[in-house]
Amino acid sequence: MTTLPDRPSTALVIIDVQNDVVASAYDRDAIVGRIAALADKARAEGVPVVWVQHSDEGLERGSKEWEFVPELVVRPTETVVHKNYGDAFEDTDLEKVLGGLGVGRLFVAGAETDACIRSTLHGAFTRGYDVTLVGDAHTTGDRTEYGSPTPDLVIAHTNLYWSHQAAPGRTAGTVAAAEVEFAG
Repeated sequence: MTTLPDRPSTALVIIDVQNDVVASAYDRDAIVGRIAALADKARAEGVPVVWVQHSDEGLERGSKEWEFVPELVVRPTETVVHKNYGDAFEDTDLEKVLGGLGVGRLFVAGAETDACIRSTLHGAFTRGYDVTLVGDAHTTGDRTEYGSPTPDLVIAHTNLYWSHQAAPGRTAGTVAAAEVEFAG
């Protein structure tokens, strides 16, 4: 279990599902649909949904491209964490938000698999969180022109290696959206 004392709660963290980030992402519509269903499930079970929104010189805060995709609606009671780096904990208030909610266990979904998802998974794990990647609820764009494997293989590899992470006092793993158990 988490190495964070007095943090028995769970949160769903949805990373960077923004217009420009997922515009040409692999299996975009199906993955956004699964993320929406996960958010609804979390809400129904009283599990906090924390949204992460990226901006940088190529993705201007406040622009149409920066906005969350229209299929996903952030409720007024839900927290949005703004970030400028891959790891959603880096130079943000995410740790403070999660601490205030008593959260020590995270389910992670969103984009992009080979950047902000991986960075945040590792960032959370090294900070003491139990971290579960929702294996069919994260995506990335095609970077094969730069020597990357195809997006489906990037996703599969990330799911594989994250399901085998280990560290003292913490758990990691990968689960399909339909099998997410927030209360477990």
